Amino acid sequence: MRKAGMGIDEVKAKIISLKGREVEMNVNRGRKKFDTLSGTIKDVYPSVFTVALDDNKSQLQTFSYYDVLCGNVVFMDD
Repeated sequence: MRKAGMGIDEVKAKIISLKGREVEMNVNRGRKKFDTLSGTIKDVYPSVFTVALDDNKSQLQTFSYYDVLCGNVVFMDD
């Protein structure tokens, strides 16, 4: 469920400001499974953004802005 207080435009602006920077985030994979990922925000697209993981620079993870808005992806610096 969406958290109150932040809109999709604010989430996009935050992600755009973090582009090219190292981030650490918690990702809810469902069924009580959580992953902690660290990497660099590589590209920002209209509906999604990609993160190049530190473990393997050739591996990309893609997330939507809605994932951040709903709390399924949480940046650790928050």
